[in-house]
Amino acid sequence: MLIPFRRVLFTAIRQHNCRLFSDSHATSSTRKGLVLGVYEKQPDNDRIRLTEAAAVFDSSISGKLSEMLTISGPPLKKGKSRIFYGLHQDFPSVVVVGLGKSGTGVCGKENWDNCKESIRAAVSAGCRQLQDLEVAHVEVDPCGDGQSAAEGAVLGLFEYDEFKTKKKARVTTLPYGSVDSAAWQKGVLYGDGQNLARRLMEAPANHITPTAFANTIEQKLSPFAHKVAVHKRPQSWIESEQMGAFLSVSKGSEEPPVFLELHYKGSLDSAQPPLVLVGKGITFDSGGISLKPSSGMDAMRADMGGAATVCSALVTAAALKLPINIIGLAPLCENMPSGKANKPGDVVRAKNGKTIQVDNTDAEGRLILADALCYAHSFKPRAIINAATLTGAMDVALGSAAAGVFTNSDWLWERLQKASIVTGDRVWRMPLFQHYTKQITESALADLNNVGKYSRSGGACTAAAFLREFVTADHWAHLDIAGVMTNKDEIPYLRKGMSGRPTRTLVEFIAGLASEP
Repeated sequence: MLIPFRRVLFTAIRQHNCRLFSDSHATSSTRKGLVLGVYEKQPDNDRIRLTEAAAVFDSSISGKLSEMLTISGPPLKKGKSRIFYGLHQDFPSVVVVGLGKSGTGVCGKENWDNCKESIRAAVSAGCRQLQDLEVAHVEVDPCGDGQSAAEGAVLGLFEYDEFKTKKKARVTTLPYGSVDSAAWQKGVLYGDGQNLARRLMEAPANHITPTAFANTIEQKLSPFAHKVAVHKRPQSWIESEQMGAFLSVSKGSEEPPVFLELHYKGSLDSAQPPLVLVGKGITFDSGGISLKPSSGMDAMRADMGGAATVCSALVTAAALKLPINIIGLAPLCENMPSGKANKPGDVVRAKNGKTIQVDNTDAEGRLILADALCYAHSFKPRAIINAATLTGAMDVALGSAAAGVFTNSDWLWERLQKASIVTGDRVWRMPLFQHYTKQITESALADLNNVGKYSRSGGACTAAAFLREFVTADHWAHLDIAGVMTNKDEIPYLRKGMSGRPTRTLVEFIAGLASEP
């Protein structure tokens, strides 16, 4: 029986590739890899559609790349990859990734930029494939958007393995071909910012205590000391500020609380009103006396995700040298059960004098944020944004598709949404009806109750209504990020684990605000 020529050729190529890979594997630390993009074919044109950088590479090897793509299988679909060996002496391993259709942009139904998301996902897939082959140096096709390509590379290669003996291969990435170097570097900084938040959220709670968290952020900001002031406020200061709600949560733990206060002066106008970012910093949440179920409690090491994202966003803003004044506030403590811990039914007094009946000690995030929000107003801010892994109800409502935003300001909402479309890390507006306020102001013993009257209904909304009782600013937004805290497989360019979302959206929002008059 005659064997088709195409099959013989493909078998020979595959054997040749395997031989090349086997010969070069021993020197993987010195090998270089290349990631290139290819678009879907147009219906009326059967030719392979390479990106500009891929086309230049293809031309340099006399069209071998196009030839290999043609004979090696069906056209590459979006997010899929194919690897070739021995095409170029400088790049023993070349991964081609599918970008989907070219020319796509913002999708109104999805509320993101399809092109940017496709690039992030494709570049991430290609870089990971080379990382699995222990290729140490990878050059990346910018695919027409250097920032998105850099974000895909930096975010896709991250894995938290600090306490593992066997670690993932460390990979350095650079852009391939002609590229806007400023856009690439911006993408690297955006990705590094989110990875900082991921690292903080993944770290075990016995390694990221309130004190360790504050020290880590201080160290990350040290290169920008000429524009940044870091204040690690101790318990005595917290007491002097009469932050009774914050102290009531922290007293259950042996770890001392820290109120982290960061001042970034990026604007030449020192009198410019600052943007104030507030993050919930519960470095471990057992639930307190209202103890959580043991299953999954280990994930509560990331209950400081709000503090991690806002502090990482401020670090990134400083690295980008954004011309804006920012103040970051993070009340940091543990929520633990002990003889000193809050008990259901206790009444505590917040910084603004309002009393709170604590009917559920596991609704502690809103207590520490209440005092931080009161303090935020002392800076006469341009706007206040707080972020918190606040309620499981938010996860039930939106899942991991978007962070919920509760805001009293259309101006603020429009800018947050615009930023999220660019980053692909979406936000969705939620209601702040008086309907929910009534459920937390009808308390038997105090001015407010820390849980809603109907505990199983609208939990994310009643939590937001509670926070609103400590806000007088015209522009305030509360981001409930509980639903986006982790990633399983929903975001293709993030590995499984803590997500660090929505750090990039906060950074993009800050950058947009900095560019306004």
